[in-house]
This record gives sequence, C-alpha cells and structure tokens, in this order.
Amino acid sequence: MVTATFRFYEELNDFLARPLRRRAFSCVCARDATAKHMIEALGVPHTEVELILVNGESVGFEHPLADGDRVAVYPKFEALDIRPLLRVRASPLRELRFIADAHLGGLAQLLRLVGFDTLYDNHFADDAIESLALTEHRIVLTRDRELLKRRSITHGCYVRALKPRAQLHELFDRLDLAASVRPFRLCLACNAPLRHIARAEVRSRVPAGVFERQTRFVTCDVCERVFWEGSHWQRMRALIDEVRDNNADGNGNHNGSATP
Repeated sequence: MVTATFRFYEELNDFLARPLRRRAFSCVCARDATAKHMIEALGVPHTEVELILVNGESVGFEHPLADGDRVAVYPKFEALDIRPLLRVRASPLRELRFIADAHLGGLAQLLRLVGFDTLYDNHFADDAIESLALTEHRIVLTRDRELLKRRSITHGCYVRALKPRAQLHELFDRLDLAASVRPFRLCLACNAPLRHIARAEVRSRVPAGVFERQTRFVTCDVCERVFWEGSHWQRMRALIDEVRDNNADGNGNHNGSATP
C-alpha cells in the first residue's frame, strides 16, 4: 500500500473537499498511481497546476508516487519566478486563443471584444472542445472541472466567477492579458476579423440617421454586419479601460459596435 502526504496551495484549495483545504493530509494512493492521477482523483484539474514538488524536488505529471512521499502542488504563479524549477508543461502557448464551453457565451463575446480569438458554440460537445483545443492550440475555458481533466487538454482555466464581466476580470488577473489587448478587431458574433469599409458602401446597410452622423465603419465578411462607434461602443470602450486599468493595478449588437 502507498500512502502519500499532499498539500495544495492558494486557489487549488477551491477544488478540494472542505476538510482537506489549506493543510497537509495523508491519502492512500491507487497502485502505480502517478502525481497527475492522484491530483485529479482529489478533484484538481491538471490544467490548473503549474508546479509539483515531491519531497522537495520538482517532477512532472507522470512521476510515480512512492510510500511516504510528500507532494506539494502549486497553481500558476504571478509574482514568483519559478523558471529554475521544472514546470509541468514545456511552455506557454505562443498565441493566446481560447475555446469556451456552453456556459460561457457571455465571456466569449467579451474576449472577442478585447481582441482574443475565442471559439464558442453552445452546441459544442466535450469531445469537440477537446479536439479543437488540441488541433488549434486553444486554452479551454470552462466551469466543468471534469472537462479539464481530459488527458489531451494541456492548457485550460476553470472559471470561478458566475457573471461575464466578473469572468473577464478573473481571466485578466490570472492570465495577465492586459498587454495583449487588441480591441474591436473581431466580430462579437462570428469571431471573424473586422475590416474597414468605405462609407459610401454602407449607405443602404445602415439607418439613415447613423449614416449621416458617422464617418467610420467596419464590417464582418462572415455575417455581413456593419459596425460603427455608437453608444454601445462607448460602453464597451469603458469596459475595456476598466479591465485593463484594474489589471495594470495588479451583446454584440450592431447598434454600438466599433472601429478597430
């Protein structure tokens, strides 16, 4: 029989049963259990883990556990430089691209608003999300911890907040997104790039009053919507400034969409 002592740190405790949180505890392990197997058996998705120490030495997910091992499990670090240690995944993704599950449609729109390529379809099955994440190198966003335990999903975030605006703030804080913001470049509905369109070309495609007041327009070549800097654009601009400024400190409706 193999018994190991585990200690999880910071927000990883959210996934544990309440009596196990923020303390060391002993656990009987399955025969030939690896670090990944036991971490997920205790409820923590492997995508939330950045560093594992066994008896003070950094190890990977496939490290086999032995009787008496002391296992410390850490989340993604923000302030502590752990480059000299062994992270459990080789490297971060070069380009931040996301895929959101069926419960995160509002968050997907807000991520597109600030310029992040985000796939979303409320009919996506878990198998489809897993396949797209693997083939297109996307970060999985979900409130389903079992989805994040799938072996081929290497990058993912369990989203704790319930409301889209709070979810956006959470991701900006956790993934340090502020420096990568490129707002108003993607269609909120289609996730396709927006392009500038000549004012003369939109006369028949927008209300007469809008055509008279506005001089700059963009369009989506997929859904063929036309966007301009209306009142909705001003509200979106305020949201972008809010999340970007907060991070620095630590409905895709055509009536108000924007110029990139």
